Amino acid sequence: MQSAEMNQNTASAVLFVDDEAVSRKWFAHVFGDEFTITTASGVDEALAVLAARGNEFAVLVTDYRMPERDGMKLLRAVHREHRHVIRLLATAYAEKEVAIAAVNQGKVLRILEKPLDRETTRDALREALALYRTQALERAMNEGRVAALRETLGFLAHELNTPLATVRGCVHTVAERYRHPEAGAPAGVAQFTEYQAGELIAALERAERRALYCQSLVSTFVQSARDAYPGATPQSVTASSVVLSLLDEFPFEENERTWVSSEVTHDFRLPGRRDLLYLVLCTLAKNAILALRGWPRPMLRIEVGRDRADRGWVRFRDNGPGIPPQVLQRLTREPVTTRASAGGNGMGLMFCNRVMQSVHGSIEIRSVPGEGTAVTLHFRPLIENDAAA
Repeated sequence: MQSAEMNQNTASAVLFVDDEAVSRKWFAHVFGDEFTITTASGVDEALAVLAARGNEFAVLVTDYRMPERDGMKLLRAVHREHRHVIRLLATAYAEKEVAIAAVNQGKVLRILEKPLDRETTRDALREALALYRTQALERAMNEGRVAALRETLGFLAHELNTPLATVRGCVHTVAERYRHPEAGAPAGVAQFTEYQAGELIAALERAERRALYCQSLVSTFVQSARDAYPGATPQSVTASSVVLSLLDEFPFEENERTWVSSEVTHDFRLPGRRDLLYLVLCTLAKNAILALRGWPRPMLRIEVGRDRADRGWVRFRDNGPGIPPQVLQRLTREPVTTRASAGGNGMGLMFCNRVMQSVHGSIEIRSVPGEGTAVTLHFRPLIENDAAA
């Protein structure tokens, strides 16, 4: 499918349809010096050519008067089945009804009067090919947006799934510890059973932290959706503000927040969408925290700064178990994970890498087994307005 779409977006051939052999030969001879011309003698042959090689063609020029099936039937079929092809109608019968039908039903770009004038026809072919290329570029951009949106929503759903499952588990734990009141029990007082003192309150607090984290992710994407509307002023955020939001909103367990410190040596404004970059930081924080669990004297430091080329960077540096070399070299290129038993699927860093590439940045990962890991997000060189942040 991807190959077919690519061919469709780079097609350049012209299909000329006329039942007269002399007309087909003349058209191919006259315009073959500039365009790749394929001819067909009728509607059925033209549809067969398009069915087999439709992604090669950018423009269709068809005669109107042909035996058995006229050009209008071909235009309607091409409009329905090969919408990317720009359509032109050639006719010696320029009745008003034909012109109206060609525009309304066949969605033609232009109507050419026969006998065809060389310069007029050549200009029409150039115009049609230029329109095709413009529309092909728009299609490619839209396909890219849809693919990115699909991937982003899928990853967002993945990020929401784990904390929501925790919320559900906590609520279930509280609900199953509920004890129905015995006869004579005071009204308005609910009773629960605990195996350890305070465990139900802890479960509720844990659920609340994860619910707030989910809410922060969703609200961030809602704001980005608002910013996408025409006329909306795009938000400009600093790296330090996104790191601060992460530290405030990430659902740390128990004393995990005490493992984490931050340092801002040189702040800068982030390029790209805040929601995607926030999700990247959340992913890196989650990976580091999971790696540090059970590790002696765990530490995670989040740093913000600039290099000598005035490029901004954000670094996550931990003192955890590190990453094996054979895994490290594959992390941002394929879905590999060191936490498969805990539900990891390896898509996180691949997503982060694509987000960074979309803002002309990069990800650098350095790790020594047993000594920790440093993941650095490098952003493009700062522009003047950024440097004033």
